Amino acid sequence: MLTGIDLQILRSEMVAIVGPSGCGKTVLLKHIMGTLNPDRGSVSVADHEQPGSPLMNLADLPEERMDEIRIHWAVVFQRNALFGGTVFENLALWPREIKRMPDDEILPRAIQALRDVGLNPDQVLQTKRESLSGGMAKRVAIARALVMNPLLILYDEPTSGLDPVAGAQIHDLIARTHEVRTDANIARTSIIVTHDTELLRRLRPRIVMLSEGRVYFDGSFDQFIASELVLIRPYVHQMPLLHERRHE
Repeated sequence: MLTGIDLQILRSEMVAIVGPSGCGKTVLLKHIMGTLNPDRGSVSVADHEQPGSPLMNLADLPEERMDEIRIHWAVVFQRNALFGGTVFENLALWPREIKRMPDDEILPRAIQALRDVGLNPDQVLQTKRESLSGGMAKRVAIARALVMNPLLILYDEPTSGLDPVAGAQIHDLIARTHEVRTDANIARTSIIVTHDTELLRRLRPRIVMLSEGRVYFDGSFDQFIASELVLIRPYVHQMPLLHERRHE
């Protein structure tokens, strides 16, 4: 349950949403995506189908207009949400269903997306989902997001279940993906729900911490690690190289 959330995320920002289990992180993500509607207040998002990308209240939009807005979004789910089939079939799903693209147009996008996430298209394009390791599956999930050329990428616990090496690779991939502009040369926005303190240390995003459904902290990484707020200190203590990195 969320209470009194007041939050603005600007284009090109990388924002990490953190907090203890049950604090409302996933609920907030679902409100941003429009799969949940607030009992009070509103959620407004940029409508990139209109000149100037005006803000639109999600509650005022019929489902057809929501579909048009969601064309510019992509979601990387906690458990990847890959279905049975080949890597190409997974990457082709959304372009086929949402953008009505034929496979001959999807294929070069899929190849480039796999290269962008550090996978060899010749080796994995026809690989079945069941043959992918955890780290490879996460890369494919991010490649599936990139195929849509999104302006906004939403990550739900992107390193959950990965070992530290694979997790570090995903950190780097999120950073690279965030920096790459869209085909229209528009800066990309990334929103990451995470428990991963190493992700915070390495990527240094703007951090929004929730507690009991409210915004407990909202600020830069440097402000986060300097804070003496009681709920933040355990996060800081899990970053062993923090003080060395701050000194550098």
